[in-house]
Amino acid sequence: MEPNRLQKDIEGKNSSQHETLEDTNNIFIKHSKQGGWTTFPFILGSMFALTMATGGWVGNLIVYLITKYNVKSIEATQVFNVVLGCLSLFPMVGAIISDSFYGSFFVIAFFSFVSLLGGALMTLTASLPSLRPSPCINICDSPSKLQYGVLYTTLGLACIGIGGTRFTIATMGADQFQNSNDTAIYFNWYFCFFYIASAISSTALIYVQDNVSWTLGFGICVASNAVGLILFLSGNKFYRHIKPKGSPFTSIARVIVAAVRKRKVSSRNQDYNHDDKSTTTPSDSFRFLNRGALRIESDGPNSRSWSLSTVQEVEDFKTLIRIMPLWSSSIMLSTLVGMISNFTILQALTMDRHLGGSHFKIPAASFLFFSTLATSISILILDRLIFPMWQNLSRRSLTPLQQIGVGHVINVMALVSSALIEVQRLHTARAHHLTGSSMGSTTIVPFSASWLVVPLTILGISEAFLFPGQISLYYQEFPTSLRSTSTAMISLLVAAGFYLSTAMTSLIQKNTSWLMDDLNDGRLDIVFWLLAAIGVVNFGYFLLCAKMFRHKVDVDDQSLDDVSRT
Repeated sequence: MEPNRLQKDIEGKNSSQHETLEDTNNIFIKHSKQGGWTTFPFILGSMFALTMATGGWVGNLIVYLITKYNVKSIEATQVFNVVLGCLSLFPMVGAIISDSFYGSFFVIAFFSFVSLLGGALMTLTASLPSLRPSPCINICDSPSKLQYGVLYTTLGLACIGIGGTRFTIATMGADQFQNSNDTAIYFNWYFCFFYIASAISSTALIYVQDNVSWTLGFGICVASNAVGLILFLSGNKFYRHIKPKGSPFTSIARVIVAAVRKRKVSSRNQDYNHDDKSTTTPSDSFRFLNRGALRIESDGPNSRSWSLSTVQEVEDFKTLIRIMPLWSSSIMLSTLVGMISNFTILQALTMDRHLGGSHFKIPAASFLFFSTLATSISILILDRLIFPMWQNLSRRSLTPLQQIGVGHVINVMALVSSALIEVQRLHTARAHHLTGSSMGSTTIVPFSASWLVVPLTILGISEAFLFPGQISLYYQEFPTSLRSTSTAMISLLVAAGFYLSTAMTSLIQKNTSWLMDDLNDGRLDIVFWLLAAIGVVNFGYFLLCAKMFRHKVDVDDQSLDDVSRT
């Protein structure tokens, strides 16, 4: 009886192990079919289509508001700044929703549909005359409340939709790869496709809108958005879905709440709460926050609560505090970039935009493409030629802070060149006795708009230093738990910059006569000189912040020294 029972037990275990192994193999086979390069055409194809749809209506928004909604030129730039601010702010909201609650797939699919609704409504505003004010004849009628309501609803839907997909789709694509080399290759192709889509939208689509039909141009954007949504949904069975991990900002809030609750606890208590085997004591900077990691009897057995955080969470929050001054110095930089871009479009509207002696006329908004092109080429040259040569000559590479500093200087040079070009444009306008019409539009000045390529190229070169430098700095200095948020901080400062540019534009317009709806009657050159001076002051503020900044490595070394002394 015993041998037979033992044999049955062995057979049962072998059968169970075989079933378990078979299930494991099935899981592995199923898992291996998800993610990887199979998802490449779906992710990048949808990103390409969505990016082209976005650039098609955003890039020419100023011209659309002026020509079809009778919005005055300066007011149009302010609306444009608010829209760009929302486009830069909402991606962080979308990333938080994705990481904390619903995951990337649902967020991208939902917000792609929202942007599709916004694009469809934008097409209706172009095709239905009742949704726009009547064209200017002798006087220009302002949009009615209903027309403004439809316009702002359209812009709101489009901004929310784009914000939910812009960075989330990049993160989801990176999640499909487990090899860091594959991830790096993916990001190279991602930015390549992104720039190609932006180039098509800022040239071909804007040309269709200006010279063929606004309805057709916006309709192409809607079709592109629909293709992107369908293509993304088609790859669902191939995607590797990452479960939400919760918001990293919860730990930051926990540190603040815990420190405030224990503000009366004696600092002599050295019983700190650790979430790992490390016994490193908190650093001496911002010592008040250390109380959040002090363990007292009322905390109980919990290692993490709203009354108790960990030492690592405290140090992560301190890192954010230390980098905030440097981050704030880039807000004004984004403000200057936004203002020079907007004013360049207004300049182009008043200049001769014909290409050579041909009848081909470059759309005003398409001039910003030269800045994007300069950035792309400059990044390639810097990465492959300039930086390696610098490293060979000086035996050290440029730090992210040094790259950002160079970007500040070149940005001021772009503003100075814009001021000089505007001086010449105004001189030409006065020499030909050109003034604005009674309708508030600006007479075309016989001065070639090709001169605008000079400041835009300089601006693009500055972005080639600033953008990679900021990404590298934030990625190195941000806490590990917040590295996925570090790149979104760039989007946040861009949003703040565009909102501030709206306020600055309004302030200059109300208190001076420099910004007129008819640029020929204003002094836009003085505005550019003022912005250049602000850029110089902001550069000084950046140097001060950079000098006072303590790198995370230096702080970690000090903490180790403190432990060794004890």
